[in-house]
Amino acid sequence: MRPSGLFRLLAFIFVLITSLVFIRSYISLSTKTIRLPRWLDPPSKKTRVVKVKCDLSKPCPDNFFAFKILSGAANVVGPSICFEDHMIMSPVKDNVGRGLNIALVNGTTGKVLSQASFDMYSGDPALLVKFLKAVPEDVLVLVASYDDPGTKMNDELRTLFSNLGSSYAKQLGFRDSWVFLGARDISNKSPFEQYLKNTPDTNKYEGWPELLELEGCVPRKVF
Repeated sequence: MRPSGLFRLLAFIFVLITSLVFIRSYISLSTKTIRLPRWLDPPSKKTRVVKVKCDLSKPCPDNFFAFKILSGAANVVGPSICFEDHMIMSPVKDNVGRGLNIALVNGTTGKVLSQASFDMYSGDPALLVKFLKAVPEDVLVLVASYDDPGTKMNDELRTLFSNLGSSYAKQLGFRDSWVFLGARDISNKSPFEQYLKNTPDTNKYEGWPELLELEGCVPRKVF
């Protein structure tokens, strides 16, 4: 083969190899995914984290308050009242007692106004009557029973709780389980209430029915 022919052949092979390398590099580059730093991601791609308050099964919509009320378990474990992820009353806080445990919350702001427990076995029911009569309008009343809520429950107290929207206050008795959320200005009976009668044949515990759990979303009072 002549030198000129050999030179042209080598030049052709060089050009062919260079072209193949370039094409391969281009294809490899085009298949790479370019990842932006997290802080440069468009807002539409970011996942919105919704906090579920009071360990509810699902978050509450806007203009609703989250709450969870647990009655006591027999006379062993005390009740608890949570509102908007704030544990108002619980055995851990050591602010619950035998009888009825009640928290008052502003229906517009969600601010806790007061909390108290009333001994309904050997206490003075007049203290609870005074407490309930002083409840202002537009205030939410959250109630959890513990041990015995019914021995000192008189007709006046039953009427006061019924006026707050309770459907079961008039039949509440010795060692019954009861959880309730109501308000003075409620138009109908409250949808937030559970009740279990102390029945020896069906009690979960020897002398008490099982504990009750009430959770939900209560609408904010908007003026």
